[in-house]
Parts: sequence; C-alpha cells; structure tokens
Amino acid sequence: MTSENDVPADPAEGQPDPAAVAGEHRLSQQVERTGMFGTETTGDTSGYGGLRVRRPDPPATQRPYGSYFDEIADRLAEGLERDGTAFPEVVSRVVVERGELTLHVPREHLVAVARLLRDDPSLAFEMCLGVSGVHYPWDTGRELHAVYPLLSITHNRRVRLEVSAPDSDPRVPSLVGVYPTCDWHERETWDFFGIIFEGHPALTRIEMPDDWKGHPQRKDYPLGGIPVEYRGATIPPPEDRRSYS
Repeated sequence: MTSENDVPADPAEGQPDPAAVAGEHRLSQQVERTGMFGTETTGDTSGYGGLRVRRPDPPATQRPYGSYFDEIADRLAEGLERDGTAFPEVVSRVVVERGELTLHVPREHLVAVARLLRDDPSLAFEMCLGVSGVHYPWDTGRELHAVYPLLSITHNRRVRLEVSAPDSDPRVPSLVGVYPTCDWHERETWDFFGIIFEGHPALTRIEMPDDWKGHPQRKDYPLGGIPVEYRGATIPPPEDRRSYS
C-alpha cells in the first residue's frame, strides 16, 4: 500500500513511473510567469489566469559534444590533470548550443582555466574577443554572469567561458593578466553591470560619467522617462510599464 505522496510505480518493472517522476520535477521548478502574459497590474483576461509557466533547469550537454568540442574538452582535462585538478571540479557545466561551445567555470578557477586554454599548444586560444555582462535577477545566487569568447587563431577554433557571481558578492577575478585586452572590456562590464573584477589595474567607468550612480544595463535599473499623450491616449513612461516577471 502506498501513500498519496508516493510517485506511481511502473507495474511492468516495479520502478517509479518516469513520466510521473518528470512531472514531479517539473512542478518543483521555479514559477517564471503566471497567466498568459504575466500581467501584474490588471486582471488576466486571456482565460489562462491559472497558467503557471515554470523556468526550466539550466541546460547541460552530454558527450559526445560534436565538432572539435570533444577534443577541446579532452585536451583541457589532460592539462588540468597535470596541474592536479579534475575536469568536473573546474568545469561545472558544458553547453553546446547553435554550434557553439560554452564552458561554465566557477569564478575561483577562471584564471587557471583561461591560462591553460591560452598556453597549451594543443588549445592555443591566443585571443579574448571581449567580456559580456548578463543580469538574471531570478537566478538566485548567480544573478550576475560574465562571458568571455575566446579565439584560437592557430587552430581556427572558438570557445566561450562563462562565470557567475551573486548580487551579494559581485566579484570575479580579472583576466587582464592573461589577456591584456580585457582591460577595457572589464571596465565596460563593471560600468554597466557592477561586476567587480578583482586584480584589475584601474577599474573605473569607461562609458558613463565618473559620478554616475548605479549600473544601467542591470534589469533592476530604473528606466525613468515621462508620460506621452497622443490623441487623447496617455502612454506611461517605460519605468511604469516594463516587467521581467
């Protein structure tokens, strides 16, 4: 006899029903939006007011990755092993999407991984093409992301490194010592997103005025604006009508 909270078993195998397990997992995921349009200020008139759109788990790709991506992972794993660390400890997640390889790396391992990708002749990622900031307010404990696209001119290959940091401690090691051109890119990412790149030689604003308050590309940054009246209709300023729910 089973309780009502138990996952139904597959009568053929005596194991939990995979569909039921998947359903339970889906119901445990964070609710991203309610209703058809996620409206908060007025009632949902779509007829789907009870709809709960849940945020899926972060994607992860399993082997084989395809293209030259497996070779990059193998050479990186060999180099990490020589340095006394294991690939799963240093690369938390691998994502292959739209023909691009992204390695998610804990911030404490970022510099070591970047240096290995640059210095190992079988990898030879000599160039960092920039630093992009991303703000995910709903990604609790990982709200701020920094993304580094790397290029190997020697092998004509590309890989992307991605690290995250919480809003409460927005610190990521600087890669200026590995890729000097990150100097300006890290300043821009700090300017717009507030990610503090520890070890940067001069982390100052590069786009906004020096006395600017806040970081304007974060999703919680106020847009401001004024209401616009057009033929008797009033359109509120962006600050009053933007929603990321």
